[in-house]
Amino acid sequence: MIRTKRAYDKPLSDDGFRILVDRLWPRGLSKEAAKIDIWMKEIAPSTELRKWFGHDPERWEEFVQRYFLELDASQEAVSKLIKHIKSENEVTFVHAASDMLHNNAVALRQYLELRNH
Repeated sequence: MIRTKRAYDKPLSDDGFRILVDRLWPRGLSKEAAKIDIWMKEIAPSTELRKWFGHDPERWEEFVQRYFLELDASQEAVSKLIKHIKSENEVTFVHAASDMLHNNAVALRQYLELRNH
């Protein structure tokens, strides 16, 4: 099972293996407080795509399409992520976005679900 959670929310034991899926470290958050098991910058959207999206819900569908294309082109990073997921019972994709529905962690989970991983 893959959950998504804000980096600023308190880490809980049932989060399982916590993977930060943002390219940038969450502002103002210490590494100790974040309790991140692995930071996978390479799985995050490109800087250009992230800036274009700007967490605008009206751009969500196009963001997802563009991000999926980036992920398709980054199969080494996707394979690495899948290995981590398969080796853990519980996985949480950690992100800094305040919008819980329109963020790269949600899109990444969708990408993996659509590809049956």
